[in-house]
Amino acid sequence: MIVDDFCANCIFEHHKRDTDNEEYLRIIRKRLDERKPEESGPYLIYEFQKLYEEMFHHTVDYTEEKKTFNDLVLSLEDSIIQQLEKEEDPLLYSIGYARAGNFIDYMATSTVDSNDFLKQLRNIQLSSNDFITYQSFLKQCENAKTFLLIADNCGEVVLDKIMLMELKKRFPHLTIYALVRGGDALNDVTVEDAKYVGLDKVATIISTGSPITGVVYEYLTEEAKHILDTSDVILAKGQGNYESLSDHGRHIFFSLLCKCEFFMNHFNVPKLGGVFVEETN
Repeated sequence: MIVDDFCANCIFEHHKRDTDNEEYLRIIRKRLDERKPEESGPYLIYEFQKLYEEMFHHTVDYTEEKKTFNDLVLSLEDSIIQQLEKEEDPLLYSIGYARAGNFIDYMATSTVDSNDFLKQLRNIQLSSNDFITYQSFLKQCENAKTFLLIADNCGEVVLDKIMLMELKKRFPHLTIYALVRGGDALNDVTVEDAKYVGLDKVATIISTGSPITGVVYEYLTEEAKHILDTSDVILAKGQGNYESLSDHGRHIFFSLLCKCEFFMNHFNVPKLGGVFVEETN
């Protein structure tokens, strides 16, 4: 996805939250103004994270936020599973829960309020357009051998785990993989985070190999490239994965909440409106 001026300004404002250092901000402003069409937002953020570490000799640490939301959602896991057992189509509702978890995004906002997140968990219904996508999703899974989840945020990943549990119940023939970040990147899921919440119990965990808040093919490990290239069904979560994977000629399902003006306009939904879409190659 091309980074337009609105997205560039959003990235700049995010980094202004981290520091008021004029030299750092001047460099990233210039880099954003000179960005190339093929450079995604997650890639540019990766560059700026490296620059920040070089200039200030530390990184912005989200360890506490990641653990807080992982623990919060883990505490809700049993009750959510019990609720799903009451539903006629547990997989459908688990996709709704997993999408609601995309609220936990420290790129979109400087703080994430746990009470607001809990309110979001009550908004899990899929729209009529989402349901059309869901029917295609079921058909693809029925005929597939391998399934790849591309995870996004901590906390959210617990709900992804529940969704994969339901997926495996519905399609026990599927071999399931989960692609996570290869290093600390905002509050995104790493291998360590995935294991902490038990995602490795339902999927084979694959690292991207780099701390990028998306999937940039050139920076993937050979293993990650192979899984991405050969998986029969791919579900990518969140805005960062959409930014870096859309319009690349791949057949991918995307599930996310629209947290900024660009995505709201792109999908014609209100703020925090959910989308479940299929992009074909």
